[in-house]
Amino acid sequence: MSAIPEVSVVIPTRSRPALVTRAVRGVLGQTFDNLEVIVVVDGPDEETVAALAAIPDPRLRTVVLPSSGGAPNARNAGVAAAQGSFVAMLDDDDEWMPEKLAVQLDEAKSANVPLPIVTCRLINRTPRADFVMPRRLPEFGENRSEYLTVRRGLFHGDGFVQTSMILAPAELFRRVPFTVGLPRLQELDWTLRALAVDGVDLFVAPEPLVVWHTDEDRPRLSLASPWERMFAWSKANRSLFTPRAYAAVTLSVISSMAVASGSFRVFREVLGEAVRHGRPGLLDYVTFLQVWLLPPKLRAKLRDVVLRRRRPAGEPLNVAGSTSP
Repeated sequence: MSAIPEVSVVIPTRSRPALVTRAVRGVLGQTFDNLEVIVVVDGPDEETVAALAAIPDPRLRTVVLPSSGGAPNARNAGVAAAQGSFVAMLDDDDEWMPEKLAVQLDEAKSANVPLPIVTCRLINRTPRADFVMPRRLPEFGENRSEYLTVRRGLFHGDGFVQTSMILAPAELFRRVPFTVGLPRLQELDWTLRALAVDGVDLFVAPEPLVVWHTDEDRPRLSLASPWERMFAWSKANRSLFTPRAYAAVTLSVISSMAVASGSFRVFREVLGEAVRHGRPGLLDYVTFLQVWLLPPKLRAKLRDVVLRRRRPAGEPLNVAGSTSP
């Protein structure tokens, strides 16, 4: 390892010492080792600080914030402390495959733009099944907002971005910080704003290099439904989307939050926004109706059947730092 790391890995955390130490050990077990790990503890948390202090690796640094400001603020603080020319984001409850950074750095260094955003596929692990996302890679010349939002199937989108997938130049993270206070879609918001900067493009490594734990029995901030705030966010950021992409995100993602209101007025308001300011396709309308008409558990079961989400019994998954299959 050189005196200055090439990659800084930023992990925000709070009150989850077992999870964050699992994430840290996975990073320290990467095949690429010229890195530093910056864990940003989002407010005073003695138990987490003590757990991290028990990891004897000089590449690990802990930054404790004086008060809790949320994950986007913690990520920005980690970027401010980063020494590497590249920064990779990791949520504390996710894990990386051992070759994740090596593969993404190869992609970044072969990119034809000065500020590449490199993501990858991931394995979405739930109690019901494991499945790979995104379902496809971006096509040549495809608008990135459409790749990330427009559906080609009824029960699932094709493109996708999640925080633990993202590696990009530190310069880009400093020019485009995460939006503090945004309760959901933080990575989509950041990616679309970063893509608006000259010299930036999105590249997706074809391998699944992240395990995204979406345990349905464990509370996650990202599973909350602050639909009014997110609807306001989408309307304020129409310029980041093509009309096709704006209709898609409104009728699928925003609708999946707004349906909790149970209000026909909200149904009409969301639909009207997509029609007035977007360009919906037939599949967008069908998606919108199934979101509003089918109970969430039934939609989940139908998705599993249609997408054949099953992991063969006893099949292990090789994850850096993992102690179980």
